[in-house]
Amino acid sequence: MARPVKKAPEQWKQEILNAAKQLFLSKGYEETSVSDIMNLAGGAKGMFYRFFQSKEELMHALGNQMFFENNPFEAVRKREDLNGLEKIRTLLTLNQTDEKRNTINQQAVAILRDPHILSSAIAENRRVLTPLWLELMEEGIRDGSVQTEYARELAELLPLVNFWMLPSIFPATEEELLHKYHFVMEVLSHMGLPLYNEDSISFTEKLITDMTGKGGNAP
Repeated sequence: MARPVKKAPEQWKQEILNAAKQLFLSKGYEETSVSDIMNLAGGAKGMFYRFFQSKEELMHALGNQMFFENNPFEAVRKREDLNGLEKIRTLLTLNQTDEKRNTINQQAVAILRDPHILSSAIAENRRVLTPLWLELMEEGIRDGSVQTEYARELAELLPLVNFWMLPSIFPATEEELLHKYHFVMEVLSHMGLPLYNEDSISFTEKLITDMTGKGGNAP
């Protein structure tokens, strides 16, 4: 019998993440078991628990990995043809059109009911996203496209808005979520950050419909 191929821990971890991504996209998170993931990754079930305490923790790690693999902030950072506000609007469009990550994010809505995962997600968003938002906000202030006295406050607020919009955390119907979204756009515009555009609205409305249609409005 051939000996199993030895792999470095980081290689195993990445292969588990790759297998989970493939299965979540094809079968769905709820329909995929840890055994399914390890069968595809080619390892024993015990190997999974060397890196992740649960399937929920793996999902959280996968979402982070997919963000950094296709980081919209990096995509717009060096665009000299755009001012600060245009960069912000462009990164939102790029973020919305990442279909695979949006699929994973929709499936991950339910796991944020776990207070430990929610706390970790909020802390990571604050650590990673707030500085990136602040950088673009300050660029917009310098070039005049963003007119606000609250750049730091907005940079801290924007990552939190995502959690406020999740019906797994703040239960809401599709109609209520759409109303909340329009409220956010109006508040941001009043604070000097006008993000409203028809393409963004249409996509967000579809995303909200998909999310609530998958049971995301359950308390």
